[in-house]
Amino acid sequence: MIKLNRFDGNPIIIPREGIVWEERGTFNPAAVYEGGSVHIVYRAVSNDIISRMGYARSQDGFYIVERLHEPIYSPREVFEQKVVSGGGSGCEDPRISRIDDRFYMCYTAFDGKEARVAITSISVKDFVDKNWMWEKPVLMTEPGVFDKDGSIFPEKINGKYAIFHRVENAILLDFVDSLTFSDGKWLKGQILLKPRADKWDNGRVGISSPPIKTSEGWLVLYHGIKEPDHAYKASAMLLDLTDPTKIRAIYNEPLFESVAKYEKEGPVPNVIFPCGAVAINDELFVYYGGADRVVGVCTCNIEELVSDILKEGSV
Repeated sequence: MIKLNRFDGNPIIIPREGIVWEERGTFNPAAVYEGGSVHIVYRAVSNDIISRMGYARSQDGFYIVERLHEPIYSPREVFEQKVVSGGGSGCEDPRISRIDDRFYMCYTAFDGKEARVAITSISVKDFVDKNWMWEKPVLMTEPGVFDKDGSIFPEKINGKYAIFHRVENAILLDFVDSLTFSDGKWLKGQILLKPRADKWDNGRVGISSPPIKTSEGWLVLYHGIKEPDHAYKASAMLLDLTDPTKIRAIYNEPLFESVAKYEKEGPVPNVIFPCGAVAINDELFVYYGGADRVVGVCTCNIEELVSDILKEGSV
C-alpha cells in the first residue's frame, strides 16, 4: 500500500531568528505551482500569538530558494483582530486555488473567540510579481458557528463554485453561484464525510489541500484525528468529476502520520497538517505543518496513489 515519502531535508521552513512575526512558528502552508516554481504561503505566528502569512519559493519543490522578510498577508478586518486578551488571533491555515487568472485564498479568520472561513483573491500576475494587492476579504460562514478548513475547487462545477469547509467534526461541501456573502447568505453545505467509528479517522475529519483533477476523479487529501490519542493523520479520497458530492473511493489507511521528531515535538505535538499540494509532472508534492512549528514536504506518484485508492479503498 502506498505511503507519502518524506523529503530527507525536512523541515524545509523553520522560524528564523530575529524575525519577530514568525518567531513562534511557521507551518500549515498553502502551495501553488506557477511559472516553473512552487510558491508556498505559510502561516506564521509571533510570540504574542498573532497569525500572519509568509512567502517562500522553491524551484524543484524541495529546496527553498527565496523567502521574504515581511509577511505578505496580515490581519486587517475586525473579524480577524483579537477581541479578548490572551490567546491567539489572525489569519490561519491558508488554502489557495487558481480559477482563470486569479488565485483564491481561503483561510480561517480568528478573533480570539470565533473561527470563521474567509476568502480573498489576487491576480496571478500580481502574485507572481509579488505585488500583494489582495482583495478585501469577506467571511463565507455564518456567525456563531465554529467553521474552519475552507478550500475552493480550482474550477466551477456545473456553473457553480464548489467549496469545502468543516463544521464541528465533519467535512461539508457547498455550491454557490457567486463569492458574494453576508446579509444572511452564508455557506451551509451538506456533509460529505463524517468521522468513521471503526477507522483511523474516528475523531474528526477536515479538508487538507484544494482538490487536484485526475482522469479518475477529484483527488482530495484530508486530515483526520484518531481518538483517544488525538493524533493527526492524513489520507485521500476520490470524488466524482461531475458530481463531487459522490465519493468514488476513500483510502482506508493513513498516507502519513506523525513519526519524525519535528512532527511529534512542538507547540502542538503529534500533528501533521497539510494545507497545500501541487502536481509536478507525475509527482504529487504535499506541503504540511509539523507540530505547529515547521513546514515539511512529502511526495508520491499520482497515478499510483489514484490506483491504490480505487483498489484498496471503499465508499
